[in-house]
Amino acid sequence: MTMKILKLLSVAFLFWQVPEAKALAPKDSAATYYEVENIPLPDGLIAETGAIGFMPDGRFVACFHRGEVMMYSPKTKKWKRFAEGLHDPLGVLVVNNHEILVMQRPELTRITDTDGDGEADDYQTVTDDFGLSGNYHEFAFGPIADKQGNLYISLNLASNGAGIRPEIRGKYDSLSRPGRMYSCVPYRGWVMKLGKDGKLKPFAVGFRSPNGLGFDAEGKLYVSDNQGDWLGTSKLFHVEEGKFYGHPAGLIWKEDFPRVVPITLPVAKLDSMRTKESIQFPHGYFANSPTQPVLDNTGGKFGPFSGQMLIGDMDHKYVIRLLMEEVDGAMQGACVPLSFGAKMRIGNNRLVFAPDGSLWVGQNDHGWAGARGIQRISWKGQTPLDVMAMNLTPKGFDLTFTLPVDKETALELANYKFRRFYYEYHQAYGSKQFDVQDVAVKSVVLSPDGKKVSLELAEMKPGYVYELKAGDITSENGNKSLINRLLCYSLNRLKK
Repeated sequence: MTMKILKLLSVAFLFWQVPEAKALAPKDSAATYYEVENIPLPDGLIAETGAIGFMPDGRFVACFHRGEVMMYSPKTKKWKRFAEGLHDPLGVLVVNNHEILVMQRPELTRITDTDGDGEADDYQTVTDDFGLSGNYHEFAFGPIADKQGNLYISLNLASNGAGIRPEIRGKYDSLSRPGRMYSCVPYRGWVMKLGKDGKLKPFAVGFRSPNGLGFDAEGKLYVSDNQGDWLGTSKLFHVEEGKFYGHPAGLIWKEDFPRVVPITLPVAKLDSMRTKESIQFPHGYFANSPTQPVLDNTGGKFGPFSGQMLIGDMDHKYVIRLLMEEVDGAMQGACVPLSFGAKMRIGNNRLVFAPDGSLWVGQNDHGWAGARGIQRISWKGQTPLDVMAMNLTPKGFDLTFTLPVDKETALELANYKFRRFYYEYHQAYGSKQFDVQDVAVKSVVLSPDGKKVSLELAEMKPGYVYELKAGDITSENGNKSLINRLLCYSLNRLKK
């Protein structure tokens, strides 16, 4: 028997022995329903994409790590430089056809083409009223605007993987220096609000690496954060003014915080102070570094998911759908991978919807995991079979599908495998899954229209992630299978 045959048999044997691999291998995928296109880039451009957007006239704007701001015409497929000389731009907000706001490391900058020749000639500081120590990890993200015109940015913590410069901006405070990540200048680890009066004020604290900000359809602000110290796994937070979200380093800049090293407070005390995340992304197999949440406001041009948010991830070849709901006054919900096939790259750092409803994705590696470039994802017009919503009930969950499902496969108990676990809140970097337990499904009920399955579970415990691995559920006529079989619901509060 040849070595090649032996290897093939070995792979087949391993696949058979791993029930997760066998159970989750889809017969259908989003690649059938969506097309991925690589956007050609100018020669010589290092395409570490930090920010993307669309101008009102349809031009695509992209900011790159080495300081360029470029405009691309989807019609002519030609690039033109708009601005240059920026320092690590990681966010852009389009104002009009001649003006953008760019969040670069030292400041939020207004960049304007005043004479209409397609190149910027005016750069103005909008705000730089935050600290800068020179630490390599002091990234700055945003801005995004709320419905009242206020702007929001987020500021990364510094890392003990490197020091600070002799010249700093802002007040220095040594009390935050102990620990893996620190906030020795204001307001590292904060989300900041820039009012229409031009004043930058601290809004919320407790973040480590808040790489993505976005609003949902109701105007709720969401911020993603990456696994690390004080984050057992990566998370998505619903952020409200004045609240603390878990990483203690930035507390040193809170006006009423005592003069103590924040990480020396008892973990139980910090845990009682924090507002929990809305979604936890299981590390390793779901999301390692979530990026920018973006609202699908295409009105159905991108498929059946209009009104939901999507979010990128640096380490996986997919975006993630966010299935949010309000339970007992707080936001929580599920996350679902949406894979567009092998052509999709990793490093999916920035997302924006084009006027035609296609999703444009800017990729970045930034020295870590990732890729470089820009891709366009467009819907082909056919509706896939997927879980449209996962809603908590007093006894379990309701799953609503995009299409009516086959009664036989939908009512099969074996097609719903649940387990639950939690991640520990502690100072250490990351967390394993604790108290992992299978949870039996007691009953399945299918709605008369065939689009909703109601599941009763044997146990419902708050504080756990409930992971569902679905079986081969098919559409009513049997010609479509679920394109995603993995869902994870962060159960913070029970339904009464």
